[in-house]
Amino acid sequence: MPLKRKDLLGIADLSVEEINLILDTAETFRDINTRRIKKVPTLRGKTIINLFFEASTRTRTSFEIAAKRLSADAINISASTSSVVKGETLIDTALNLQAMSPDAIVIRHPSSGAPHALAQHVQAGVINAGDGAHEHPTQALLDALTIRQNKHRLAGLKVAIIGDVLHSRVARSNAHLLSKLGAHVVFAGPRTLLPFGFEKLLAPSEGSVTFAPHVNDAIADADVVMMLRIQLERQSGGFFPSLREYSTYYGLNRRRLALAKPGAIVMHPGPINRGVEIDSDVADGPFSLILDQVNNGVSVRMAVLYLLAGGE
Repeated sequence: MPLKRKDLLGIADLSVEEINLILDTAETFRDINTRRIKKVPTLRGKTIINLFFEASTRTRTSFEIAAKRLSADAINISASTSSVVKGETLIDTALNLQAMSPDAIVIRHPSSGAPHALAQHVQAGVINAGDGAHEHPTQALLDALTIRQNKHRLAGLKVAIIGDVLHSRVARSNAHLLSKLGAHVVFAGPRTLLPFGFEKLLAPSEGSVTFAPHVNDAIADADVVMMLRIQLERQSGGFFPSLREYSTYYGLNRRRLALAKPGAIVMHPGPINRGVEIDSDVADGPFSLILDQVNNGVSVRMAVLYLLAGGE
């Protein structure tokens, strides 16, 4: 079944069938990443532009590797090297890029909705690589793939997501995706970082999202514990007294992890603040799948590029 859409702008408007199509396609690409020669001609002749207006290591590199492993031509443009610094608008940038006939544009932007605006002005497929505090769909997809590989299902699982929900596009995309696939998502963190009415974002057909009064309540009997990065660059509002206090009351350590179900897995979208939202012995411990998430990111982005850029 083809992905019958031009763009991937968020999880909210994806159907369960579309999500499973992307995850299943990603599974078929995993083998390529373990071969001696990690390249197939699937997107040969296609051009992918990575247009990043925010700093990124994992996501941009992951998209670039994914494009190149499918034999597409990958072009990287950052805000500092684009005509935006000369006063050009995002739409003018989009129209100029469109004139060069790319097949897909991957965009990260600090403003929510920027990918949606771009998609209205270009014929190329637009992939949201993170927009403001709105969505980060490929991160949620790779998270779901990682959980599915290790738990063999998502329906019925309790997924605790802890930390800076207010600023997290990962939290929003995961709330939509995991609940669509039947998981129960429980958020916890400082009250100042839990957005009011967040659970009302979900469609009536989606599953459940709740808030726990204490981080220990969220982690208790959880199958998956996902820690969110404290976005230090957005903490000017004084959302909590100190990093030390945050670590004490909301950080994941061995004692707190022991509250989860036996065999519970630990995840983090990265980059991690060691000793703040997660202790190093947990981040590097036997239940951590943080690097598996990074690995799956390449497969998921290969699948998305393949399904949107017209691979045959």
